[in-house]
Amino acid sequence: MPRPVHRAGRIIEIDDDVAEGAAWLAARDPRFADALERVGPLPLRRRADGFRALMGAIVSQQVSVAAASAILARCEAAGLDDPANVLTADDETLRACGLSRQKIRYLRALAAHGIDYEALRDGHTDEVVAVLTEVPGIGRWTAEIYAMFSLGHADVFAPNDLALQEGARMLLGLEERPKEKAMRAIAEEWSPWRAVAARLLWAYYAAEKKREGIR
Repeated sequence: MPRPVHRAGRIIEIDDDVAEGAAWLAARDPRFADALERVGPLPLRRRADGFRALMGAIVSQQVSVAAASAILARCEAAGLDDPANVLTADDETLRACGLSRQKIRYLRALAAHGIDYEALRDGHTDEVVAVLTEVPGIGRWTAEIYAMFSLGHADVFAPNDLALQEGARMLLGLEERPKEKAMRAIAEEWSPWRAVAARLLWAYYAAEKKREGIR
């Protein structure tokens, strides 16, 4: 039975969806074919959506993965992964979890914003980005990553991501790392599978870093 057509286009739900997109990209551009042969099957990387997903994105800003994981674990243990509890918690309770003053402000704004997460599941990518970027602390990159991995949109890219820019520079043989505007234009060529192109570029960038011994 065919899947219903989503307003955002194809939705990546299973590994076969990623494989289909990768095959399309490889057939379109031999550089993608070479990269895919090198990095192997691409990961699905689907995540849950909702308040907790965006809370994790805010907590992870400008801290290490280990630090973010520890903060989130303390927040969850204190019941602060629920918007109602965030709104009623005092500053001392939130700070005890390791949250900075700025992140406390961002999380309260997110909790108070009343986002209809279920409705976002049916939204076009542009609508998702517009809704999420109304919240202080959530920029376009975070909104695009949310659409990509929490909602499974197949035709979304994050052109301001430095690893994607550098991966594109290396794979495409560009003299300079493309900035956001140029990267967005380049990625148009990879529609309707831009999210799979992103997965491939991230994997290629990681492989190149390892080969060159870059830390």
